[in-house]
This record gives sequence, structure tokens and C-alpha cells, in this order.
Amino acid sequence: MDKKLDAIVEAVLFVSGEPVRVADLAHAMNLTAGEMTEVLETLADRLTLDNRGIQLNRSGESVFLSIRPEYAPEVENFLQPLQKRPLSNAVLETLSIIAYRQPCTRGDIEAIRGVKCDYSVQSLLNKNFIEPCGERETLGRPTLYRTTDEFLRHFGLESLDELPEIEQTIKEPMET
Repeated sequence: MDKKLDAIVEAVLFVSGEPVRVADLAHAMNLTAGEMTEVLETLADRLTLDNRGIQLNRSGESVFLSIRPEYAPEVENFLQPLQKRPLSNAVLETLSIIAYRQPCTRGDIEAIRGVKCDYSVQSLLNKNFIEPCGERETLGRPTLYRTTDEFLRHFGLESLDELPEIEQTIKEPMET
């Protein structure tokens, strides 16, 4: 089979990040199911013979790429420090606003912080510290966010009731 076709299938599987049906691959490449099976077998053999860090896996009628199990400890060591990076001040501020005012929208957060919070919200979603919990019944139906159990575990809290009290200070506008 054509090496370029193997490389294309490898790229498609890599980018998809999840199992892809063999029939869908065959259709996308204008191949028969038998031809695609041959391409997949060649790709699997090449990955094994070249001692690559990834392998081709089958699950029912689908195929996907994964790391070779023998390389899992090194991959885990590499990823571990990335997961434990400290939160930036902007992300901590955003998380604090959500924790104390939940449920709240990006607009609520931005009104308090005075700056965009897209990166901070996405970072907190990626860390599973916050989650969407509905939509506000207003124009545009913005997503509401709340903290998760992962947030509580990470900060050693049993419930939101254990959050420290915030001193409410209302300052009168300065008279001129």
C-alpha cells in the first residue's frame, strides 16, 4: 500500500483524538472496507516495526491511536508537572468570583474584574474546577458556571460553607 496513504490515515487518527469508524475512514479516502483494512494493518505493522511511541488499536468497528503501554510512565512523568502548575493571579481571581457568587456568567466575572476572562474560565474548565450549570434567562442566554467537587478536593474543602468570609465594605463615593 501507499506510504502516503498510511501517513494520511495516521494524521487523521492523531487529530481526531478518539475512535474513528473504519467505514468512515474508508469513505473519506474513497477506499473499500477491504482496502482500508489493508492500510490499517500496514500502518499498525509500521508503528510496531519502527518501535514508535504510538500504536494502532481496534475497538469494534473503530480504530484509534494510543501511546504504547511501556512508555506510559514517561508520559505520565512529563504530564504530571503540567497538571500541577500553580494558578495565575487572574485565574485565581476568576475562580474566587465564581466560588463566592455562583452561579455566575462570564459577564458577571468581567463586570467585577474589569477585564476579559475567557482564558481564565477556559483554564478552570480544563482543570475541572468549574462547570457549566445552565443558562441565565436573559438576552443571549449566557452560560452559568459553578465550582465542582474537584475544586473542593483541590482546596481541601468539604463544602462551600468552609470558604473564608469576605468582609463586605461599601465605600461612599468621594465628594468633590
